[in-house]
Amino acid sequence: PRLPALLQLALGSAVAALGFLAAAVSSSVLLRDTPHWAGICVCVVSLVGFVMLCISYQPDEKTCMQFTIKVPRLLLSALGLVVCVLAVAFAAHRYLQMTHFICDTVLESCQCKVDAEDPLGRTFVYQDAADCSSVTSTLHLYLLLQMVLNTLAAIVCLAACFVMWKHRYQVFYVGVRFYPLTATQGQQHKV
Repeated sequence: PRLPALLQLALGSAVAALGFLAAAVSSSVLLRDTPHWAGICVCVVSLVGFVMLCISYQPDEKTCMQFTIKVPRLLLSALGLVVCVLAVAFAAHRYLQMTHFICDTVLESCQCKVDAEDPLGRTFVYQDAADCSSVTSTLHLYLLLQMVLNTLAAIVCLAACFVMWKHRYQVFYVGVRFYPLTATQGQQHKV
């Protein structure tokens, strides 16, 4: 359980830092394009994991404190998985859009459209940007890194859920064994 918690803390911190860096490119970058929220969620999951590791371990969760930390850890890991997958989807969508952008600099802002011929097409405006090529290339890089880091964080959250589930339910029953009526209790094999 230590390794997923450490990896979640490292990846969550990296995702949050990269999200805040992407937000610093322009004051008008959308919140879904800077998924620092996904990194913060994964960091919270890892901190709950570290709290769980500080509690003395009892087999089969004989302490109430151990159970009350394990349940939120499992649920938060599942939530972290969903949030990271959502962040990857947002970043992939915007990355795909940005590959087709046509940008112009207008009064200290960069205005980009997917289709310049469409008068009703959405215009993305990046304030405080004198050079459109630097803004779009920087955001391309940040979005690509966000996709990679959030994918890794999602995998680690899934691994944390699996480790906790396997730790709790590590015995898998394969069926019922029938014994003859003449067998005594001492002759039965334990499964």
